[in-house]
Amino acid sequence: AIVRGDWSSDVCSSDLFLEGLRSPALDAVFRVITELGGETVYMALAIAVYWCVSKGLGCYILTTGFVGTIANQFLKLCFRIPRPWVLDPDFTIVESARAGATGYSFPSGHTQNAFSSFGCLGMWAKRGWRVLCFVIVVLIGLSRMYLGVHTPLDVGVAFLMGLVLMLALYPVFRDIEAHPKRMYGIIAGMIVLTVAYLCYVELWRFPADIDAANLASGKENGYKLLGAASALLLSYWLDQRYIRFETKAPLAGQALKLVLGLAIVVGIRVVLKAPLYALLGEGGVADAARYFLVVLFAAAVWPMTFRAFSKIGARSAKRD
Repeated sequence: AIVRGDWSSDVCSSDLFLEGLRSPALDAVFRVITELGGETVYMALAIAVYWCVSKGLGCYILTTGFVGTIANQFLKLCFRIPRPWVLDPDFTIVESARAGATGYSFPSGHTQNAFSSFGCLGMWAKRGWRVLCFVIVVLIGLSRMYLGVHTPLDVGVAFLMGLVLMLALYPVFRDIEAHPKRMYGIIAGMIVLTVAYLCYVELWRFPADIDAANLASGKENGYKLLGAASALLLSYWLDQRYIRFETKAPLAGQALKLVLGLAIVVGIRVVLKAPLYALLGEGGVADAARYFLVVLFAAAVWPMTFRAFSKIGARSAKRD
């Protein structure tokens, strides 16, 4: 395993300037900004784009986030760097951000998510919107340091990783809808990458001082990603062969299919947890099965209804 070393002398001191700028008003602003880099916003944005805007852009966002998550989890378990307030007990954080700052600190997952969502969106957008998207990415990284849950090292490395992934994958997805078979290789690569990561977390002899909760979280995320990638492969094949859903619809239809679909996706994700854990045991196979079913619904089952939503609001639009 990689030796962590003593990071306390150069990690927390660089956050003291931002610590001194804190105020209740800024705390509230940066708490909102930091949530934009969370998993919930990322997943909702990716699904909304895939259903309503562009399949190619949706796949770009999903793949960048997928590969980024694997890389991020791998580095967290390799370096095992604690959070800033653990390194320096005298360092304070914005307390409302503590609950969401779980796991090892390096690198910042929120910062990488920012590139996977708003960064990828910006690459597809026109110039004005592109600038706004990348401003949001920078603000999310800044928010993690302001709140005291990450150091500049955490954010800087995640920023670089997210930027490289976003730029490297853009040429692959720019014309993906004109070359649909390319996506099979991409998804297969995602599955192989996940299996390699799971072999690492399951078979590597980690040191005795590793945080058990962090290791368990790393394993859980790996199985979730394996289930999601497997379902994505099946769903993509079904769409190419049979479903062939269209993203276009009148505004009323778009709103309904998005709101109802997201509500059902969240419901399936929550409702299936307890019975699958009871049937298959906690974690592992149960998590893989749950995310397989969630993604299968989101990418194949729900899109079968989109023809109906494309008719909602169409008559009133014609009269206008």
